Amino acid sequence: MQEMILILDFGSQYTQLIARRVRELNVYCEIHPFNDFPKIKDHVKGVILSGSPFSVRQADHPIPDLSKIKGELPLLAVCYGAQYLAQNYGGEVQKSSKREYGRANLNYVDHAQPLLKSVAENSQVWMSHGDTIMQLPKDTSIICSTDDVKIAGYRFNNEDSYAIQFHPEVFHTTDGKTLLRNFVVGICNCVQSWTPKSYVETSIASLKAQLGNDKVVLGLSGGVDSSVAAMLLHRAIGANLYCIFVDNGLLRKNEFESVLHQYEDLGLNVKGVDSKNRFYDELKGESDPEGKRKIIGRVFVEVFDDEAHRIKDVKWLGQGTIYPDIIESKSVKGPSATIKSHHNVGGLPDYMKLKIVEPLSSLFKDEVREVGNTLGLPQSILNRHPFPGPGLGIRILGDITPEKVRVLQEVDFIYIEGLKEAGLYDQIWQAGSILLPVRSVGVMGDERTYENAVALRAVTSTDGMTADWFHFPHEFLAKISNRIINNVKGVNRVVYDISSKPPATIEWE
Repeated sequence: MQEMILILDFGSQYTQLIARRVRELNVYCEIHPFNDFPKIKDHVKGVILSGSPFSVRQADHPIPDLSKIKGELPLLAVCYGAQYLAQNYGGEVQKSSKREYGRANLNYVDHAQPLLKSVAENSQVWMSHGDTIMQLPKDTSIICSTDDVKIAGYRFNNEDSYAIQFHPEVFHTTDGKTLLRNFVVGICNCVQSWTPKSYVETSIASLKAQLGNDKVVLGLSGGVDSSVAAMLLHRAIGANLYCIFVDNGLLRKNEFESVLHQYEDLGLNVKGVDSKNRFYDELKGESDPEGKRKIIGRVFVEVFDDEAHRIKDVKWLGQGTIYPDIIESKSVKGPSATIKSHHNVGGLPDYMKLKIVEPLSSLFKDEVREVGNTLGLPQSILNRHPFPGPGLGIRILGDITPEKVRVLQEVDFIYIEGLKEAGLYDQIWQAGSILLPVRSVGVMGDERTYENAVALRAVTSTDGMTADWFHFPHEFLAKISNRIINNVKGVNRVVYDISSKPPATIEWE
């Protein structure tokens, strides 16, 4: 089995970031809830305990079973994990006299400790906790300190159990990657063999064994995840993969034809299905965002099921589910508050009697792109901005009509092409246009107009969880605004959205 680091999640907002940092070291890791993790076997080389929004002083604080871990395997406890180990093994944790949050510097580093090898004296770290360790358990030693936190890190003597009250996984901890490398590679002795090339090789072999001569049907979207999933399956089972690309009438201008052409060039067995009118009919008069999402999702499943039934003896449904989706579904915090319905198909209706195969379910988004690059997918697919599953349906505020779709497709085409022309597209995480449910007065020539307003959106981000608006040169915005107004009949006003996430979301609906 693939050797791995096990990360036990106590609900920290940074837990996924720990995993990403370990993966960047070319070491495989998995996140599991602290109270629901797999049996420890030989391929588990070490364990990391995450932070948590809980306090160890709370009556209902999370309590993991470490009986097969502590003293048996290398252990690194971060923030809450460090405080839990201290309290549970005879130390004392109290509420801090002041909240310890933000940048701090290590004024003491024990360089004899393997965890802190090459961690600089005065190195910056990031604190984020309201409790602090006042007294350590017996047979432990302080290994680092800051001006305000004497026990910034400690070790259980005579075993490879380490604990730190700061977060090594965040960017603000300048030697965080060094510390994690010391633990994962130096202390746990992990071989750094988790690479895109190795993933492709092992995945194809695994898919061949899993699927044999069975047929698989997969819904393509033109996006990164479904495209990479399709290529992995194609390499494994060839013509037994049947891809379906549904035109829901809410794609970007010319997208249905151009994406179909791209897929055919890749050798994929793909069928395009024009269902625009079916979606428009079902969406008629619906203006509620959640209502639109649910209709689009339902009709997609119906269309997809109709097409899947035309293929004889299909046994599997391929999906482009990625690791963050899996983590969220079994989060220690339970289902997150619904801000918006997820755009993926998710659970299958009972009438679709297919087994599911998810070749990307252990990958983060950036790893999906790296695997796609290894598979030879074109950059036009791999570097494509995220596009919502409901498409332009949630970028048209209010009800949807074919005419509104036409207007927004034209606006969006000018905007996206302008970004590429100006060399800005690859600097932006996601960009799109929004058709507003308002009209405004304008003047064209000597005539008064009363037409639509559109908003442009562009954000920078690393993972979509937080985002900042992109700071365009004013000249670019002026040029694009003029192009849109002069070329798109029905639009006489263009505005630019300068909201960050949070408090706003990237999409308006």
